Amino acid sequence: MTASVGDPRRITLALAGDTMLGRLVGDRLRSRAGVELFAPEVVEILRGADLVVLNLECCISDRGDPWPDPRKPFFFRAPPAAADALAALGVDCVTLANNHSLDFGATALLDTVEHLRRVAVEPVGAGPDVAAARRPAVLEANGLRLAVLGLTDHPAAYAGARDAPGVAYAELDGRIPPWVGDAIGAVEADAVLVTPHWGPNMSPAPLPRIRTAAAALRAAGATLVAGHSAHVFHGVEDAILYDLGDFVDDYRVDPVLRNDLGLVFLVTLTASCAERVEAIPIVLEHCYTRLADGRDARWIAGRFRGACRELGTDVVEERGRLVVVPRGGTV
Repeated sequence: MTASVGDPRRITLALAGDTMLGRLVGDRLRSRAGVELFAPEVVEILRGADLVVLNLECCISDRGDPWPDPRKPFFFRAPPAAADALAALGVDCVTLANNHSLDFGATALLDTVEHLRRVAVEPVGAGPDVAAARRPAVLEANGLRLAVLGLTDHPAAYAGARDAPGVAYAELDGRIPPWVGDAIGAVEADAVLVTPHWGPNMSPAPLPRIRTAAAALRAAGATLVAGHSAHVFHGVEDAILYDLGDFVDDYRVDPVLRNDLGLVFLVTLTASCAERVEAIPIVLEHCYTRLADGRDARWIAGRFRGACRELGTDVVEERGRLVVVPRGGTV
């Protein structure tokens, strides 16, 4: 990774969490314009950023058979129109390194890559073989090159191989595999975003092994770490967004953890650091996402402040946005 001290180049990076465009969301896509999954204000925020990255929690295909695991409860497959919906939203890159990219087998995964590239959305974290799955994408905006590396710690059965499609699997038991550090160190870019799919569903806070792995990713050279998998947002510390939560879906709502109340993050990045993190409260209605207000916005703000406080980070509110204020240093 290359970086220049005092380099004035900076970008605004928009980050959104698990984006599931199958099942009932897919039915909506088949009957309406894709942008109608999101309120105009949400679209405006993402399209106003220099780059947009999110986790695509499904494959995009009309083909394939369900993964042959009798214990697997959910299979997510979106129609080809999902790719157009992502492009209309201004998405530049999605990570496919998760536990749903191979829900309908290798054929559907390869279709997903083709549909995304058709609309100029760059996929990372999965591909036709393990080398492609592990290869970062390099995005550019305002003269700043951002490498994006996607990886997942589950399921091992979805891992790509030398001659088989799959995901960039990485066992994260508090350490990171050598290939991850090598991939970060080898990129030719000004900044590096690592976006891991890690940890169990509905976990209210990052597990100790996740925090240790996150610190290892930062030590290996990641400028920013932005994780997902829990379906609820976590706190922020030291340029680590442990979990981005959910962005759009048709999931059942947990009455305590409220996975229907979330955040979209805007991160100001330079070649040397993440200068600023803003979090914008959102509400996930059934197959539709809008900005939060009133009681919902207050609940999100309170939970986010508490989650950050546990990590030694403060949060202030500025014009309805939650701004991370690290204690004693940069984000």
